[in-house]
Amino acid sequence: MKLKLRQKIFLHFLIFMAVNGAIWFFNYYSNEKISEKLIIIEKKKDLLDTVLEARRYEKNFFLRHQKEDLEQALYYIEETARKQQIIESRYAHLLENLAPVQRRTEEISQYRLKMKALYDVYMPGMDEHPGKNGIEEIQQDVARLGRRLTSDIEAVEQSEKERVYRLLNVSRDYLVASLVSLFFLAVLTAFFLIRNVNRPLKRIEAGIRRIAKGEYDKIPKLSSGDEFESLADSLNHMIEELDKRKDQLVQAEKMSSLGTLTSGVAHELNNPLNNISTSVQIISEELEDPNMDFKRNLLTEVEAQIDRARDIIRALLEFSRQSRFSVEPVVFKNLVRSTMHLIASEIPPGIEVVVDVADDLAGKLDPRRIQQVLLNLIINAVHAMEDGGTLTISAKKDVDAGEFTFTVADTGLGIPKENLARIFDPFFTTRDVGKGSGLGLSIIHGIIEQHGGTITVDSEEGEGTVFSIRLPD
Repeated sequence: MKLKLRQKIFLHFLIFMAVNGAIWFFNYYSNEKISEKLIIIEKKKDLLDTVLEARRYEKNFFLRHQKEDLEQALYYIEETARKQQIIESRYAHLLENLAPVQRRTEEISQYRLKMKALYDVYMPGMDEHPGKNGIEEIQQDVARLGRRLTSDIEAVEQSEKERVYRLLNVSRDYLVASLVSLFFLAVLTAFFLIRNVNRPLKRIEAGIRRIAKGEYDKIPKLSSGDEFESLADSLNHMIEELDKRKDQLVQAEKMSSLGTLTSGVAHELNNPLNNISTSVQIISEELEDPNMDFKRNLLTEVEAQIDRARDIIRALLEFSRQSRFSVEPVVFKNLVRSTMHLIASEIPPGIEVVVDVADDLAGKLDPRRIQQVLLNLIINAVHAMEDGGTLTISAKKDVDAGEFTFTVADTGLGIPKENLARIFDPFFTTRDVGKGSGLGLSIIHGIIEQHGGTITVDSEEGEGTVFSIRLPD
């Protein structure tokens, strides 16, 4: 069973916490042990200092034979016994082995007894008779016990220091192990994030970028079994709907443009129909006339007018037809000419149209969609030149850049600077309510991006506007 993303993250978090908890526990345990050993070392150091003080007065007595030195030695031995009792009662749980402690307590007791015996038997002036009453033997016992006690405490203190050093080494090993563990855990976390989060997000981001460019290719299916798979499926469903809505929106804009062109197309069709009607009437009236050349000329004119009407209707049908996006080589001047057939009646007499396009210049494009681009740009240019002006349509190829470029320029009112950044936004329009949907330039922008091209605008208020379109060739 595949885990959801939140379950994967939760499991990864648990592992991370478990590893960190174990590392923290071992380090805490090691530090506690070191702290305990330091306490024991401190107490034994204090005990050793007290014993050394007792031995110092002991030695002073042996040198000066003053009973006051024995009194001081006995005082420090009593302090030693008291401190040993504290270690044995309060810190027994910190000691690894109680036997040496109990033996040391016995040695301190014997040392104290011998020192007390020496104190009790010693009398001033006895130093002239060192062997009297066994004083010399007692002195030897005191010195021997003092040396043994001092050596024992020093050995124990050194042993405790060595244990601390060992614990420090173990703690260092724990630290190194924790750093290595955290490093591998960080690597696993990075790998987890890249595989389970970053990679799916990159695919989804790439899909969204394609949508922004007007490409409605589906995001490759994710088989992660988590929320990203569900998100990718939802986005693919959204892409399907957007693709449908886009085509519907483009078609709706075409129908809106057709509504604008209705009167002009009717006028364009009316002229050839009138010519056909007049020619047919003349032929009907002159049926008996033997001049066949005249009748043949009239029929030729009728045929020409029928072809003209057919061209207008074909251009209108091709423009209105809904079709899939398909790039093919197109002679651009023919596309401009068929577009001008549709919009000729919408161009006032005061506007001069200049078409600067080579007869054989061709570009790789979708003819119906680029025709809509031309139609919308020409209509916008005409609306911008209410008092007349010049409309220029030009095209060229940039072989070095591998681009096909065409421009639509007018000498109209221009676009205010504050509006330049918004003209391609959906539903943005400066026309009066009911006179524009605000979708024309937005749809143009989408069509150009669908071709993989770019559209830019250069405009100065009062001087005119130039729309430049670059398409890959």
